[in-house]
Amino acid sequence: MDRTILHCDLNAFYASVECVINPHLKGVPMAVAGNPKHRHGIILAKNQLAKEAGVKTAETIWQAERKCPGLILVPPRHDEYAKYSRLVNAIYQEFTDLVEPFGIDESWLDVTGVLHLFGDGRTMADRIRQTVRERLDLTLSVGVSFNKIFAKLGSDYKKPDATTVITKDNYKEMLWPLPVSRLLFVGKVTQKTLSGIGITTIGQLAALDKESLITLLGKTGGMLHDYANGIDDSPVLSAYADQELKSVGNGTTFDHDLTGYQEILSGIMPLCDEVAARMRSYGVKCQVISVQIKDPRFKSISRQKTLP
Repeated sequence: MDRTILHCDLNAFYASVECVINPHLKGVPMAVAGNPKHRHGIILAKNQLAKEAGVKTAETIWQAERKCPGLILVPPRHDEYAKYSRLVNAIYQEFTDLVEPFGIDESWLDVTGVLHLFGDGRTMADRIRQTVRERLDLTLSVGVSFNKIFAKLGSDYKKPDATTVITKDNYKEMLWPLPVSRLLFVGKVTQKTLSGIGITTIGQLAALDKESLITLLGKTGGMLHDYANGIDDSPVLSAYADQELKSVGNGTTFDHDLTGYQEILSGIMPLCDEVAARMRSYGVKCQVISVQIKDPRFKSISRQKTLP
């Protein structure tokens, strides 16, 4: 029997939470943005009115204000976002215990075993959307499909506040014309590599010989070929299951450029101490150390090393 998987994606989550806390923000173009004086001068989220004015996530504040002169900016409140994320996931768990968060504003739900209680996938998705909207005044888009990958593509297909059903009968028509970058785990580097051999859509990726993709991209190529063809049996992990710890990290943004070895060392040592303390508390050791640096132009440089 085919599974029924939902992917729930809260719409403009940070901005929506701010509008719930301060309802007067609902009627004006607004965005959540960091403080330029402390190097956080980019747009983190925006509401629908700001989006209609052309404001984009991750652009600089001055770019956004040039497009939308009346834009209202509010600083982020991550504690509030975490609280609302927990509240939303608690609602999901009223429908099924198979809830797997994917970041702060997305979750997969496996509802295969409870369809007899709530109806088919679309009915459940619409009911969940209604429940979240009535209790928390937040909206979400839901993708319904037979695997996690296509369910996520479904939640991205139509926004905001919508349900999209992707089946074995319609996925080629709906998903194969989409840009290959829409597929989960296709980042900029992979997209550029695929573009270099003329692969720009999910359908073109699906049609390519699997072995050729493995030669080009390694194991990732085979995985992406399966995803494009609707082959994904990865489970939705229970909210009560022990989660495998895959990484421990920490980061910060400094209020000025660090220059010189000693200043850099002084900046990163507290981060290292925090990571080490958390690893000790988890009782784990690491095999690979990774460092990522972002410069004032938001260009990222990363390096990693496997320990002997």
